[in-house]
Order: sequence, then C-alpha cells, then structure tokens
Amino acid sequence: MLRAGYSTETLAEAAGVTGKSVQRWLGGEVTPFPRTRFKVAALVGEDEGYLWPQAVNRAALAGAELAATWPRRTDVPGHLWTDLLRAAKRNVDVLAFAGLFLTEEHSGWLPALADKAGTDCRVRLLLHDTPLYNSIYRFDDEMLINVHAYGILAAYTPVMHLRRVDGAFFHTYLESFERVWASASAPPCGLEGDP
Repeated sequence: MLRAGYSTETLAEAAGVTGKSVQRWLGGEVTPFPRTRFKVAALVGEDEGYLWPQAVNRAALAGAELAATWPRRTDVPGHLWTDLLRAAKRNVDVLAFAGLFLTEEHSGWLPALADKAGTDCRVRLLLHDTPLYNSIYRFDDEMLINVHAYGILAAYTPVMHLRRVDGAFFHTYLESFERVWASASAPPCGLEGDP
C-alpha cells in the first residue's frame, strides 16, 4: 500500500470504502468482498492472493508466490536488485558463485549493502564452490532466483521473483540456502602474507 503511494485514507477513497474498513483489513480482522479485493489489488499493483492469502484456494497461493519471471538475468529491471536490498529489514541472504554483476552493474549495491550491515538486518553472503543449481538472492520475504543451465552464462539464464505467501516456492529455496550455509566455513582472517 505504501509502496504504491497510498495512505489508509487515500486507499479507502480510491476503493470506495471507509478508512475503518482498510484499517480492519490491515489488522487482519476482516477480508474484503471479492470485487473489492480485485479493485484494491489493481490499485496497489499486487496479486490478490498475495494480499489476502486466506481468501483464495491453496492451489492459487503457489501461483501468487511467483511475482515475475524473466528469460535472462539481463532482463531483470536494473533497479530491482538495489530496491529489494534497500527495502529489506530483517534478512539479506546471497548465495552465488561470485555475484560480480551486483557490484559491476549496480553502483548502489555496495553502499546499500554497507548500510544494511550497520542495522539490525542479518546479512549472509555465501560465495562458494558447491555444485551450483541456482543463485539465491533473498530480501526478507522476497527472492530473486537465477536458475542456471549447464554451459550457459548465468546472465543469460532465467530469473524468478518470488514473494513468500504460503511458502510453496519460497521455502524450497530458503532450505537450499540454509543447507549451504550450514556446511560453510569462515574465510581466512588475513590475506596471504599478512602477519
């Protein structure tokens, strides 16, 4: 709602309901009628199943987690990588072989990452040598998954944008990240030749 530029009052006006109704939706007290859900979802640019997962059937929830897909990593809107990083409040997890494109193609990435590291947000970076099936970029309840294909550079393979709803997609990749994290070791403290 806030990302789409609405306050409680302005969303209520645009949806044709009272401010009290919007407050009750936000508090989880009530779920709007289907026509109102559809209208509000269109206003804020989100999937109805994402906004009110309890109001749709379970099969639809899995689809609601898949927010967007791109055939190549180079097709992902450039601002999205840094926007998701800046918006994260609790967790930033990166699982990639090198992830050099983040710093080479997105000038705001390192300053935003440094800002995150200075907050209560947990930041975990895994640059690893495990067999790489996917690169995982997690920002709280959103993920970008770069799906790898043998013999093709990662920049030219698909990316999925996931938003946690019931976890059907999201938890699979979170479990993958946690398994690699559990087997990781800390890098050496000093550079070669340091005392």
